Amino acid sequence: MSNILSLLPVFIFLVFLLAVSLKIQKDSAGERATNFAKDYFIGGRTLGGFVLAMTTAATYSSVSTFVGGPGMAWIIGYGWLYMAMVQVVVIFLVLGVFGKKIALVAHKIDAVTVIDVLRARYHSDLLANFAALVTVAFFAATMVAQFVGAAKLFEAVTGFSYFTGLTMFGVIVVLYTTVGGFKGVAVTDAFCAIAMIVGVCLLFGCMMSAGGGYTKIMADMAASHPDMLEPFSAGKMPMSLYISQWLLVGICTLSLPQSVVRGISYKDTKSLHRAMLIGTVVIGIMTLVATSIGIFAKGILTQELSAYGTIDNITPRTIVECMSPFWAGVCIIGPVAATISTVSSLLLTASGSIVKDVYMNIRAAQGKPLANASIKKLSLLGTIIIGFAVYFISIAPPSVIWKINMFAFGGLETAYFWVLIFGLFWNKANKTGALFAMFGGVIIYCVSMLLKFKLFDLHQIVLGVGGSLILFLIGNALGKEPDEATQQLFFPEKFD
Repeated sequence: MSNILSLLPVFIFLVFLLAVSLKIQKDSAGERATNFAKDYFIGGRTLGGFVLAMTTAATYSSVSTFVGGPGMAWIIGYGWLYMAMVQVVVIFLVLGVFGKKIALVAHKIDAVTVIDVLRARYHSDLLANFAALVTVAFFAATMVAQFVGAAKLFEAVTGFSYFTGLTMFGVIVVLYTTVGGFKGVAVTDAFCAIAMIVGVCLLFGCMMSAGGGYTKIMADMAASHPDMLEPFSAGKMPMSLYISQWLLVGICTLSLPQSVVRGISYKDTKSLHRAMLIGTVVIGIMTLVATSIGIFAKGILTQELSAYGTIDNITPRTIVECMSPFWAGVCIIGPVAATISTVSSLLLTASGSIVKDVYMNIRAAQGKPLANASIKKLSLLGTIIIGFAVYFISIAPPSVIWKINMFAFGGLETAYFWVLIFGLFWNKANKTGALFAMFGGVIIYCVSMLLKFKLFDLHQIVLGVGGSLILFLIGNALGKEPDEATQQLFFPEKFD
């Protein structure tokens, strides 16, 4: 009976999201009949401020925010919280730096994806196709980590098998993403973001009660683990880790394509500004509370890590220790919502990379553009195939979710960071520089990760992004300056 009570809230929430997507599909039938790609991949550029904020926050927050991150905080203490709070500025950076600029360009060229913008800026099919390949590859790794994290959490809290949870999440997420498209994903993301906040706040309150209150937990921590109160945690949180993580989950995240594409989809400038403020508050609350749960769980889970398995088990064990079966089921809606909101956004962007950025462009170059009905069929099919491919990979789960997630984050950031920044803000940036930066940066990053090579004990993102910058400048010096038409399109202020 307790298993059913834990399962019921999650199941109801997932069915609700599917119903919302079906409703949005019905309401969007007219727009999709006219321009399926525009409505399906960017929601017809109709997002208001609240939905834009919540979908961007929900997309950025993942299962690592609620499982892997708190697990690390349980080991390290306040140092992990100080590092994690850099994420508060993420939405402000993404929408503030890229939002208006990329929206203006996208409107001019009728862009549907970030790669559409890169193709128009650098006039390189090779760059666009490689960017699509990189996007799909790293997105797949991220989606696997999300599915695995949610299914393991489900297994630990409800008592049902890992496979049962994975199948339930996988099937419903793939279906509602395929049905709802970008608009459906954005609206359901808003519900997911609300569920995340409710879930972490509920768990935090129950944990405080079970641990005897804040004062007792802090007193016990000061007596038995005083290093957890220090910024460097007696060497477990060195400055090199601070710098690495500030780059990896802070500054460099402004170039993640799944977040940048939100800048193409908003309705007006007022919506953009509202989204920046709301999104910053939402990310701040989620990061602060979720990470604090990991720290204060030390007052609940007092044994060594070996007693709990891996760090990914800390949040599930805390939920089980502090909550009744029904409320545990309600609580895990938050992490599950984080998982499915991230997967749905990545899945849709990956589908767009293959169908819109590669195949449709090849057909257009051959003088054989696809009809709207064919675009619809291929887009839906692409979403389903990628989604279930990730599901099947997740059946044999890899370990340590946050490391897989961070690897994929770093790969995407290395590929897009300088290509986007220079492309949108430096009129002299050219195709050769972009090709050098994206190809070379990704190779440097992946090889250094494979060989576990670090510079000054910093995460390989430093080598990837640093090498990408150097290669961009070298390639830019060797290549030709962009033509005047491109510069006028992207930098009209220089010609006024």
